[in-house]
Amino acid sequence: MAAKIALTLVTGFLGAGKTTLINRLLRDPALSDTAVIVNEFGAVGIDHLLVEEASDGVIELSDGCLCCTVRGALVDTLLGLDERLSDGRADALKRVVIETTGLADPVPVLQALAAHPALAARFRLDGVVTLVDAVHGLETLKAHEEARHQVAVADRLLLTKVDMADAATLSRLKAQLATLAPGLEPLIAAELEPVAVIDCSALDIGARAAEAMRHHHTHEHHHHGHDHHDHDHDHAHSAAFDTILLTHDRPIGGAALEGFLDLLRSQCGAQILRLKGLVELVENPERPLVVQGVRQVLHEPRWLPAWPDETRGVRLVIIGAGLDETYIRGLFSAFVGEARVDTPDRAALEDNPLAIAGFRH
Repeated sequence: MAAKIALTLVTGFLGAGKTTLINRLLRDPALSDTAVIVNEFGAVGIDHLLVEEASDGVIELSDGCLCCTVRGALVDTLLGLDERLSDGRADALKRVVIETTGLADPVPVLQALAAHPALAARFRLDGVVTLVDAVHGLETLKAHEEARHQVAVADRLLLTKVDMADAATLSRLKAQLATLAPGLEPLIAAELEPVAVIDCSALDIGARAAEAMRHHHTHEHHHHGHDHHDHDHDHAHSAAFDTILLTHDRPIGGAALEGFLDLLRSQCGAQILRLKGLVELVENPERPLVVQGVRQVLHEPRWLPAWPDETRGVRLVIIGAGLDETYIRGLFSAFVGEARVDTPDRAALEDNPLAIAGFRH
């Protein structure tokens, strides 16, 4: 069976610099085996430089927002690309880059890509790259929920227009980004080679998970220790999402992992923006399994050739809004075999997934 084609989603609000990035990708000889799918909102197409330099690997969609009215067209485009590869009308591809319109919430896009069986069989999600304008990013994040979603689900955060931002603005923006995506270090886009920008396959999920846990404890202490906050902190706090780290220091069986994920998505899927992690399975402990999901949909798991560090076991990060942390932690403990007071075991949960006290519909 042919290797799956890596798929990278490039997102960011209007004016963040996605077109500039796509131009860099198209000019880079190292990305000659990469197809770029460009979405533009409304009737105005992408700038003439990109069109002039585009090749058969660039597909422009201009019928509407990629996350809603053009979602079907995106699926058709990817399926058509696969057909051209299969019958020899197109050369082999190693990667597809999808640039979303700046108005897009990436969560429905990720969900659509994962839910289509034919796409799941041919493409694998490598990661989400989010561009943030260093000059206007702070006010954009405060004003637009879509922009906050773009940051929250990112695997890589790229700051653009850094040379135009003053130090105070940049510092406040980084603080806001740390609230929305704890543990994800923003990088300066102009300092990275295009290949490094879009290749997310080597990202250490555990690093973000560890930082997310530190952030959770720090925030909890801060919240209970003070009666008031300044305006900017209140705004940043209200824009934050729930980030839950689940860890287990031993391998988990494949059936137990499948049972946990199945109940998690059925009971909490509507609140999950994204789930991702590395898992050590009893059946194959030498290679980590990459697990990714969005809402109620899971991407097909894939194996990495080796562990990125010395930490084994299970490391999962769940990002969402309105998550019931007590329920999720109880569910996880039951399936990994950890004893918890007043928490049903795995068998009881498989019979009745609502048995954990505190579950909210």
